[in-house]
Amino acid sequence: MNAQSNTADPGKGPLMLFQRLVNWFIPASLLHSQTNRGLARVFVQTHLLGAVAGALMLAHLSSVERAPEPGIYALGALVVVFLALPFVLRRTGNMSIVSLISFQVLGIVALIGTFQYGGFGSPFLPWLLVSLLSGLFYQSRRTGLVIGLFVADVAVFFAILAWHQQPALLPAGDLKLLSWVSIAVAMTYMAFMALYYSHIIASRAELQEEAERYRAAALELEQARVVAEQLNRNRSQFFSKMSHELRTPLNAIIGYSEILLEDCEDAPHPDPQRSADLGRINATGKHLLSLVSDVLDVDNLESAVATVDIGQFTLGELCDDVAATAQPLVEANGNRLVIDCPLRQDHLRTDVKKLRQMLINLLSNAAKFTAGGTVTLELWLERGMADDRLHAAVRDTGIGIAPEVLPQLFETYMQADPTIQGRFGGTGLGLALTRKFAVLLGGQITATSRPGEGSCFTIDIPAELKASDHGEAGSAGVGEADADPASPSTRAA
Repeated sequence: MNAQSNTADPGKGPLMLFQRLVNWFIPASLLHSQTNRGLARVFVQTHLLGAVAGALMLAHLSSVERAPEPGIYALGALVVVFLALPFVLRRTGNMSIVSLISFQVLGIVALIGTFQYGGFGSPFLPWLLVSLLSGLFYQSRRTGLVIGLFVADVAVFFAILAWHQQPALLPAGDLKLLSWVSIAVAMTYMAFMALYYSHIIASRAELQEEAERYRAAALELEQARVVAEQLNRNRSQFFSKMSHELRTPLNAIIGYSEILLEDCEDAPHPDPQRSADLGRINATGKHLLSLVSDVLDVDNLESAVATVDIGQFTLGELCDDVAATAQPLVEANGNRLVIDCPLRQDHLRTDVKKLRQMLINLLSNAAKFTAGGTVTLELWLERGMADDRLHAAVRDTGIGIAPEVLPQLFETYMQADPTIQGRFGGTGLGLALTRKFAVLLGGQITATSRPGEGSCFTIDIPAELKASDHGEAGSAGVGEADADPASPSTRAA
């Protein structure tokens, strides 16, 4: 048999029940603001306790008075009004009006009690000051109104005192207990407001500290923004200098190496070793120039300074130009290049330089991850009622791409793992640059792959680029791959 706990349920204690009663009086319209909710809670608590204290004081007066005076009936009516104000608050939700009525009721109670019981030595007189403080507490934004009403109440009191004779005072001994009750209730009444005010001061201090932290953070962010803008300007200047300082000597190296190669081939007794060395110099120079060009192109696109040079050409001209550049790249790894372009006479109107670079990037990437296989370039136009679309697909039979890599494949400097650069080379810029060019030309690029069986990259751009198409495509998507995640052979450009 389980032992029963003798501990009382804290949710059913007197204090908890009183708090539930207080919360019942607070309307939903005041719950959304912490300040309004706190004021309403203090208002309800003081009025419930004040009404109980008022009833006890009236009961004491009734017991000591030989003949009930009219004032006791007026005080009784005001106590009822005081108790009814929490119900009015729940009904109306208007904290401003009910607190103003409360201030007036409390002041009138103090003045009637002072006039009827004890004069200027009455235990009701301190409540005149309590009424003023409560009015200022609840009506902090209308202090002029509160002070004006208070002065008017006091003036009316003195006018009545001058016009009407004050009734016979009760003996001091009969008012002694009433004085102690009045002081205790007044202290309790003011304690509620003081506790709430201290809570507000603490909250305000926390808000000020938070504001100071916010200002400090904002200052740091502003300083960081200034530094970032300066760094961006420095970077732009650096890349502008790179365009001349790096491309010019590289073009010279490539040009002189080609001249030396021609001289070597035309010599009466060609030196195979010399020709091979010059070929390596030429190939390395071209590779380095392509890397530099990729970096500069990516920077131009990120700096929003890239331009589109629209021209007209045919699919056949594009195929021949791309094949002439990509053929050596594809065959260098023992691959075979296949071109499928049945509609060679169809015309295009877009930026041929950027389109050519996109296709060469994809063919170079396919050749790099394919050995002894096939790299295929397919070009065709899709006629539509709205516009014509150019589709370019680069397929390979290489190692494929892991499905978890595909969503990040076109990010700048992205490679599948740290070993890719060591095994296959590359900087991770080719596919990122291709995607940026596709978006710039109003289209997109997608990728599908199956690890171990190859990949396919597809470009979709308008066949006739218009000003409204320029850069409107937004973020290019990456197609879902039909891939086996367990396969270990993966790649990324």
